[in-house]
Amino acid sequence: MSILLSTLNARYTHASLGLRYLLANMGPLQEQTRLQEFVIGAKTTELVERILQNKPRIIGFGVYIWNVEETTRLVAMLKRVAPEIVIVLGGPEVSHEAGEQEIVRLADYLITGWGDVTFPKLCGEILNGPKPLMKIHVGVQAPLPELQLPYSLYSDADIAHRTIYVEASRGCPFKCEFCLSALDKTAWPFALDNFLAEMELLYARGARLFKFVDRTFNLNIKTSLKIMQFFLDKIEAFPDDPIYAHFELVPDHLPEALKEGIRKFPPGALQFEIGIQSFNPEVQSLVSRRQDNQKAADNIRWLCEESNAHLHVDLIAGLPGEDEASFAAGFNQLVALKPHEIQFGILKRLRGTPIIRHTENFGMVFDPHPPYTILANKQLDFLTMQRLVRFARYWDLVANSGRFANTLPWMLGDAPFENFMDFSNWLYAHTDATHRIAMEKLAKLVAQWLQTRGMSATKAQALLASDYAGGAQGAGHAPAPKNEAGRLRPEVTLPQRQARHLAA
Repeated sequence: MSILLSTLNARYTHASLGLRYLLANMGPLQEQTRLQEFVIGAKTTELVERILQNKPRIIGFGVYIWNVEETTRLVAMLKRVAPEIVIVLGGPEVSHEAGEQEIVRLADYLITGWGDVTFPKLCGEILNGPKPLMKIHVGVQAPLPELQLPYSLYSDADIAHRTIYVEASRGCPFKCEFCLSALDKTAWPFALDNFLAEMELLYARGARLFKFVDRTFNLNIKTSLKIMQFFLDKIEAFPDDPIYAHFELVPDHLPEALKEGIRKFPPGALQFEIGIQSFNPEVQSLVSRRQDNQKAADNIRWLCEESNAHLHVDLIAGLPGEDEASFAAGFNQLVALKPHEIQFGILKRLRGTPIIRHTENFGMVFDPHPPYTILANKQLDFLTMQRLVRFARYWDLVANSGRFANTLPWMLGDAPFENFMDFSNWLYAHTDATHRIAMEKLAKLVAQWLQTRGMSATKAQALLASDYAGGAQGAGHAPAPKNEAGRLRPEVTLPQRQARHLAA
């Protein structure tokens, strides 16, 4: 073996689609190339030992915001103990502002942007000459029909134990300044027949959890309907063999044809991720986000009330021009629409994104270390931002977890943001912690807080008892849903939260 492709994934269940694309497009070098994935949190010495057992001549590392610090340590140690190995970097974290990064200084070569074509070419030159003179290589964006699709490179173990990441298109036509996709010129679709043929092969091999990484799945409705029909056909043909698909939707684009298709899916089959980010039109304009808020709200309401899809909707705190009152109003508006999960995100300054242009005018201060979270701006001082960060963490534990379905409405009342902020402040004052809060302890604390709000101890304990009993029973799986004939379907191996929300 001459070439090793590697990365540190955030979790074992996250199989790297990017590395598999590189491997699929290695051409004559594919036989000399191996894939070796790791998970963040491992000891650097252990990773180096496992890598060196393969005796690679070239290592290509995929570098992302969640692994750049650990990958920097890994590259530094490799250069100390095996300086003869050529290190090639790629990925979104090192594709911009490369001159500022220690990991780039340590490495031999860097590919910015698309690597599918440029990485194999660079490896060939390193191995066979002439030796490349330039350290930084701008990735060539090949037409999608020329790329080999990577899906056969998911192993049987991947299919059995990991989420299968797929993409029917690349890029995004929108220009939201907080997102790296703002740098794309448009969205490029893969040939649909070829893509669906690959999905058929994955399904035949046993794949049942498909996560689409497309930024705008519903941009082309005809394509969306054909992809959804692929999954619906499987569900209708094999009702006792559940399948699960995740898509990211443009929030204000849900025509009747797509609604009609969504209606046909049973519970536990579809998840939609929808980025609202802000309901404030002035803030949207500042960050170049085009969104019809009324249509977006109507579509979320329809999906919640008329479909069986699981909804995960995103808001971002810390955007330029949005103060706490504006964010609270948007949060309350979203809570009223009743999506299953609200992902309360904190703005990050991703390398290369245009959001940096607002730094001076809006006094935006970011953490210099990954994930580059905003610390303060003109509308939100540091202490306020910290309260919002804690709110986000506790919201994830209580609301998004699905473990407090009966209790949550009593906590939120008619002022969700304000009431949950009161709970967040109280909880932090009583625990001085945002992590490592055991579920049983959290349930007791929720009951205590409800009593401070005037609820009787008996009622609070009864509410929490019903929720905690339900959450404890399955640990990660919903009770098996029934098909139309009333027969129990096999256990649905859904992500834990989706399963709990399905059971609620």
